[in-house]
Amino acid sequence: MSAEGQNASGLDGLTRAGTELAAKLGVLALLLYWTYVLISPFLTIGIWSVILCVALYPGYERIVRALGGRRRLAAALLTLLCLIVIIGPATWLALDLVDSLRALASSSDTWTVPSPSPRVKEWPVVGEPLYQFWDLASTNLREAFAKIAPQLKPVGSVLLDMATGAGVGMLKFFAAVIVAGFLFAPAPAFVAAAEKFTRRLAADRGERLLALAASTIRTVSRGVVGIAALQALLAGAGFSMAGFPGASLLTSACLVLAIVQIGPSVIIIPSILWAWSALDTSTALLFTAYMVPVNLIDNVLRPLIMARGLTTPMLVILIGVIGGTLSHGITGLFLGPIVLAVIWELLAAWISNMDAAEPDPDSRQSDRA
Repeated sequence: MSAEGQNASGLDGLTRAGTELAAKLGVLALLLYWTYVLISPFLTIGIWSVILCVALYPGYERIVRALGGRRRLAAALLTLLCLIVIIGPATWLALDLVDSLRALASSSDTWTVPSPSPRVKEWPVVGEPLYQFWDLASTNLREAFAKIAPQLKPVGSVLLDMATGAGVGMLKFFAAVIVAGFLFAPAPAFVAAAEKFTRRLAADRGERLLALAASTIRTVSRGVVGIAALQALLAGAGFSMAGFPGASLLTSACLVLAIVQIGPSVIIIPSILWAWSALDTSTALLFTAYMVPVNLIDNVLRPLIMARGLTTPMLVILIGVIGGTLSHGITGLFLGPIVLAVIWELLAAWISNMDAAEPDPDSRQSDRA
């Protein structure tokens, strides 16, 4: 066979091999896409279940030892306890929110709007229409609301979508708690399989990175999310006992501000000032004495819980909170910072290991000399 014939047959073979490889990769990509489509509705539940299982596993082991090694009974008891702890405050927040909205609606007939100043007309561009609407609201508030009702419909639909997303998110979280209960007993087998997988990815660092991921999940869930939930729950109890209007809304705001590391002081300090102006002296004094330690409790507990060397910047946690909330609703509020913190810690450990593995340029020059 001539050289040209051999080259042609070789090119044909490469073409067939390339075509077969492209077909295999296409089929694999299609199967992976279908798999993602099928499991995507359960992805949030699965991630939540793993995070809950990892975060609560030390407590599960203690319950197992207390029950004499009955792993299934321990898993059932821990799952029931988690559901009670979660459903109780969630139900209280929902009922209090409904009561606040009902009280707001019932008092709408007594609302009064002061008459506008004639100087409002002198404002550029918006002065005249604003004055007319303000004057109408001061004489007939219902008619003013009816006038702007068409413009408020998009806002109402957005709020309705947010409420629906929050409800679905809470149902997913409850389902994740139940699924996590089934993961406690077989957790050692899952850990062994994960260690084998990580050894395939990084033979010398796989197990260490897996342990780092688990410790990061526990640290962030306790030190950030756990303390924020505790602080918001205590603040909510104070708002309710003092008879604050919209206590559930204030509690939710405290929860969000605590998770993003701004702190609930933005809500608690003005509430203390309002208490001294609206409540009697003894009630305001008791409310202040209760809310000041609640406002400072995170400064005491967080260093104790997060003292194991977690170096995740608060900006990463803030991005996780915002991105998680926008993508997954209320569950993303908790899920986002945990996932980003794990990824940050793993990347930091991987980069530090790479730097440690690279030889020093000075030492290489001395070896050459």
